[in-house]
Amino acid sequence: MPQLRGTRVRSTRQADAIAAVMSGMRAFSGARDVHRALRDRGQQVGLATVYRHLHILAERGDVDTIHTPSGESRYRLRASSATFHLTCRVCGLAVAADGSEIRDWAKHVAAEAGFTLTRCAVELTGLCPAHSGG
Repeated sequence: MPQLRGTRVRSTRQADAIAAVMSGMRAFSGARDVHRALRDRGQQVGLATVYRHLHILAERGDVDTIHTPSGESRYRLRASSATFHLTCRVCGLAVAADGSEIRDWAKHVAAEAGFTLTRCAVELTGLCPAHSGG
């Protein structure tokens, strides 16, 4: 089992329940949203456990993370290798975006510095159609 900064990652009932809840969430969601959804399903998982598992999933790259203007971390299971999203600042709705030009630019910048690019993530935030009045 992989180790992350002293935290053992293991498949547990709680981890499986969190993954199941996350798989049904289209928008980026906070730990409290995930915890509430677990309670609604009758799952007994503590809020601290939710925070810990979401942090581990983010460290492993299994979830994408954004930060709201208030500083809250919000998470969504990574549906594909695309790490470029347009995210609504109000409701957290995220839509995958083609980032091929950004990825090419990032590879170029990394190569100039002698780096090999292993991950490129860009956070684009704004207002979705439901919240932009359009």
